[in-house]
Amino acid sequence: MSQAKASDFRANDYVVYPAHGVGQIISIEEQEIAGLKLELFVISFEKDKMTLRVPTNKAETAGLRSLSSPELISQAMDILRGKAKVKKAMWSRRAQEYEQKINSGDLIAIAEVVRDLHRADDQREQSYSERQLYEAALERLTREVAAVKGGNEDDAQKQVDEVLLSRAA
Repeated sequence: MSQAKASDFRANDYVVYPAHGVGQIISIEEQEIAGLKLELFVISFEKDKMTLRVPTNKAETAGLRSLSSPELISQAMDILRGKAKVKKAMWSRRAQEYEQKINSGDLIAIAEVVRDLHRADDQREQSYSERQLYEAALERLTREVAAVKGGNEDDAQKQVDEVLLSRAA
């Protein structure tokens, strides 16, 4: 996952912020905060109805990155096709690891969470917390796939579902 320099981003670019997923830079503005002039990326997360302001000089340390390459998307799809790797650790420990992977912003790590938590229809029911983590990871993955492919989220969702179902067959 290559971190991009703040100067690489422009208004209207789609970016990934680790804790929130895919957003769009709607503007780059200057604000005075506590007597200091700061240049800020104004990032809109349309689906969450949220706007985030990230200082341009802190963008790299905050983990802001550009969208994944199509090659990385296909690598993530290959991971989804793989066999789930579920550790025998306690659920609370595994849940913590899954949460960290989701919030890392790393597409490959997010794909691993989706793969490991996906349940086929014939498998046992998921717990509430398991389902919440799965849905959060799935949403991050599909949003980035949609943004990279220039399609909508429904098409990306179908593509991810097909890959997951092909694994089960």
